[in-house]
Amino acid sequence: MTVALDATYSLGDDLSGVGVYSRELMAGLARAHPETRFLYCYRPHRFLRSWRECLPPNARRRLLAEPVVPRWADLFHGLNQRLPATRFRRTVVTFHDLFVLTGEYSTAEFRERFAAQAREAAARAGLILTVSEFTKSQVTGLLGVEPGRVRVVHHGIRQLPITPGPRERVILHVGAIQKRKNIARLVQAFECLDHSWKLVLAGSQGYGAAAILERIRTSSAAGRIVLAGYVTAQELALWYARASILAFPSLDEGFGMPILEAMAAGVAVLAGNRSALPEVAGDAALLVNSEDGEALREALCQLAGSEDLRTRFIERGYARVRLFSWEKAARETWEAYQSLG
Repeated sequence: MTVALDATYSLGDDLSGVGVYSRELMAGLARAHPETRFLYCYRPHRFLRSWRECLPPNARRRLLAEPVVPRWADLFHGLNQRLPATRFRRTVVTFHDLFVLTGEYSTAEFRERFAAQAREAAARAGLILTVSEFTKSQVTGLLGVEPGRVRVVHHGIRQLPITPGPRERVILHVGAIQKRKNIARLVQAFECLDHSWKLVLAGSQGYGAAAILERIRTSSAAGRIVLAGYVTAQELALWYARASILAFPSLDEGFGMPILEAMAAGVAVLAGNRSALPEVAGDAALLVNSEDGEALREALCQLAGSEDLRTRFIERGYARVRLFSWEKAARETWEAYQSLG
């Protein structure tokens, strides 16, 4: 059997959530099925860069540029909710989220292009994988896909080099500075804490960043807010080792990787109670209405003010993360391939 995968977003050290998913799933599949030939396909703007990567013994790289595609592959898996125009015998596509279609979280031009790609991929795929039940509900509700054609395969947890050390009064947010992440409300909530606490925002700037940065500049707590920018995996591991709380009150997430990463690192989690976040966090996080600024402030003050409460959520977090692994994701993905016959 020959399986072709769109490996475009798996390259480099500065990986997005989709990039982490692509790299981990590709490696897990190749490791679990040495008898299978895998074709890692890269779109033209990333193909040359792919030669820096060391591939597994049973994998080969290919160019993904219409009409140059490995059309003879038994199965093609689009890892980022898009598919090439070429028809394959069997086709699978992964949907991570559809927040572009549900809110003003991007430019109109990007929204139009994204919507067209998503609808085409959903219509043509033999099987759709989603990273959460929430995203499955969006695929069936917004794109009109029958539920029987959609399977949920949760993410695993990225293994970060966490070095245990003393916890600091640091509230960490991991993710781009953008409207969807609800950072302006987080800043407002943070202002209730005393001067011993610091808010660290680890992420690059995204859609709507200008207004958020202005809110930070005028905050009464501006001197205690650290704009770390994009951080490497090693730098992120250091912040997880120092932080006492991960605050993740996002308005819309298809999964929410930082929640599990923080739990695995022994950090208490405060998260929004909407989209996929309750599904991922379970009872191992303090959940709050993301759109209620006062509720967010009270929850943050409650968690910051009680070491016992933080310890309780940390213990639950350690148990929660055991339910998620990339080995499990690879196994369930392979089972999805087999279901296509």
